[in-house]
Amino acid sequence: MPKLSPDAPFLHDGAEIVNSTFGAYTEVGAGARIVNSTFEDYAYCDRLADIANTTVGRFSNIAALTRIGPTDHPYTHAAQHHFLYRSSYYWDDAADDPAFFAARAARRTTLGADCWIGHGAIIKPELTIGIGAIVASGAVVTKDVGPFMMVAGCPATPLRARFAPPIIDRLLALAWWDWDHGRLRAALSDFRALPAEAFLEKYNA
Repeated sequence: MPKLSPDAPFLHDGAEIVNSTFGAYTEVGAGARIVNSTFEDYAYCDRLADIANTTVGRFSNIAALTRIGPTDHPYTHAAQHHFLYRSSYYWDDAADDPAFFAARAARRTTLGADCWIGHGAIIKPELTIGIGAIVASGAVVTKDVGPFMMVAGCPATPLRARFAPPIIDRLLALAWWDWDHGRLRAALSDFRALPAEAFLEKYNA
């Protein structure tokens, strides 16, 4: 198993990184592709994840074969093929369309801290997945997901919140995901052993 570093991401074999940045203790799975994205501290993705134009929040958990921020084709035009915007692939005298690529890159997706994106899920561009949310395996998310909400299906719909509203409010106020590395280590045994409400009681939240 890798020893993660505060200084550089751990990139597994075949990971493709384009115009992206990484915080401390981040990890990118084998064969994953990360484009125009930011991984905040402790975020990771598993193998063959494909993530574009996304801010991946601290402690985000992204399973294998996920697709986050998938780009769209120009479906309102007469043609929607690559030749419209990757024109240099087809003609020596035609340039690619920079405005099209700039518009794609501007459609940002945001994953909140400690969210969990299940195996094979798809999250469309320009959405926000809330702190602590869960996206079930195989879900296709087409709308924002609130903090600590669990969603599933195609299109994804809410199942239930992970906790009662007062617990959610207290977790958001505690914001343990903003703790420094040393404080996280000091609380590790409590993270492992205590249910959320007991954890909040111990840490006065």
